[in-house]
Amino acid sequence: MAPTTLLLLCCCLLAFPLPGSLAVEDFVGGYGINYGRIANNLPSPDKVVELLRKSKIRNVKIYDSDHSVLDAFKGSGLNLVIAIPNGLVKDMAANESKSMDWLNQNVKPYLPETRIIGITVGNEVLGGQDQSLYQPLVDAVKNVYNGLKRLHLEKQIEIFTPHSEAVFATSYPPSACVFKEELMPYMKPLLDLFATTHSSFYVNAYPFLAYTYDPEHIDINYALFKPNNGIVDPNNSLHYDNMFDAQIDAAYAALHAAGYDDMEVRVAETGWASSGDQSEAGASSENARTYNFNLRKRLFLRKGTPLKPNRPVKAYIFALFNENGKPGAGSEKHYGLFLPDGRISYDIGVSGLLPSSASSSMLSKKVSRASVAAEG
Repeated sequence: MAPTTLLLLCCCLLAFPLPGSLAVEDFVGGYGINYGRIANNLPSPDKVVELLRKSKIRNVKIYDSDHSVLDAFKGSGLNLVIAIPNGLVKDMAANESKSMDWLNQNVKPYLPETRIIGITVGNEVLGGQDQSLYQPLVDAVKNVYNGLKRLHLEKQIEIFTPHSEAVFATSYPPSACVFKEELMPYMKPLLDLFATTHSSFYVNAYPFLAYTYDPEHIDINYALFKPNNGIVDPNNSLHYDNMFDAQIDAAYAALHAAGYDDMEVRVAETGWASSGDQSEAGASSENARTYNFNLRKRLFLRKGTPLKPNRPVKAYIFALFNENGKPGAGSEKHYGLFLPDGRISYDIGVSGLLPSSASSSMLSKKVSRASVAAEG
């Protein structure tokens, strides 16, 4: 093929994405972060963008569609996922016009300067206590997707809904995991749509929560990616040396049992609390540093899981900041990698806006250099 012809072909491929592919890269590398804002002491969104760029974190997920955040991300080059909160799910499900109104207010005016690459509809709805949201979630996802199609954005913006471990009937051993039967009337139409749109299955995976529920029987080293004997799945002889990989492969097993072998599993949330209630075993700054440091190192290796070794894991870390307004257990307020003034909470190899007294290890410097190579 002549060089000129080859060049024209490459240009055409860039201008016209292949069917089923997103027009923009929807997740750079393997590492992203959740930017929660239930707090009264956080820096302004423009400062947050500065912090993210200095830390070389390019994938960001928020829990609403706040316009001050959307404005701050304009021209940043950062990938942003925005959200329709649970409180709006019934409105979005009512009819497509509601969804169109939302898209016209919160998405269309910001493209392409703000790189909105995903929309989450609800969070941990299925398996949650409010069963009145189950069917509206399905209808809302369909309506928002149809709205994206009307705007010709369905290939640029992924639509999904993150699930908690509560959607699974069992998750141990990983290969035995299946969805709860009573949730399948709602889960199946969602999975059918996501399979058609080439979207991923998003799960919130928290070894920290699993450990706090059963610290007597779970090896904390297994939860923290530290050296341990691990487990062997008796059904397929796969060995797991950390709980994070096991939780992901459990989701893959559930998808396989439901007939969705080709769907990718991504992690919408994972993290470890640096403090919590007295009853929350393992909530400490040292454990949080260990988990997030080892997790970051693992994600930058761009490797898969024992079940899916050729499919690199992608995960959004929870969270960017501690959120002093979060309700619930004490740990809910203490997941942040950064302090409100932009300093790091503990050293995992990222840079804050201000110098920190946290000591830097040689290993963290290696991870930092690896991050530049992986994300740059």
